[in-house]
Amino acid sequence: MKTILDKRKFNIVIERLAHQLIENHYDFSNSVIIGIQPRGIYLSDRMVPYIEKIIGHKINYGKLDITFYRDDFAKVLHVPNQTEINFSIENKQVILIDDVLFTGRTIRSAMDAILDFGRPQKVELLTLIDRRYSRQLPIQADYVGLVIDSIVSQKVKVFWNEKDKKDEVILINENK
Repeated sequence: MKTILDKRKFNIVIERLAHQLIENHYDFSNSVIIGIQPRGIYLSDRMVPYIEKIIGHKINYGKLDITFYRDDFAKVLHVPNQTEINFSIENKQVILIDDVLFTGRTIRSAMDAILDFGRPQKVELLTLIDRRYSRQLPIQADYVGLVIDSIVSQKVKVFWNEKDKKDEVILINENK
């Protein structure tokens, strides 16, 4: 087990990502943020209030459940979460947020799911951790907190204070 991000660096990375979004989307007048359930919302729940404080107003923020869009839905038991998108994404710049980008399958499912809410002008991806050598689909994040070069037998675990009582990212070697 190896600590990749401790509490201090964890918060620095989240603030940097928020500032990158502000730099590219400025006042968010044509942009929306959508956190991917279940674990992407921990990141988006932290970033959105921080961004709103800096820009001085509320932004459109939603939460997306992708359970029924997953390509392994029939094979693996997944507990559905609630989708909360009470605004139109038609011709908007959508920023999807997730904690770890691994195979790309979650993001593909999220892109399928958001089309049920309209046709966005553009879709961007923000992720706390990018496991770049594990991709199964041609998906790449636009905003990345940290890139981790890991092998398939390793697992990246993100701990969130809201759920796990600590902020930390660790790399675990799993024995097969």
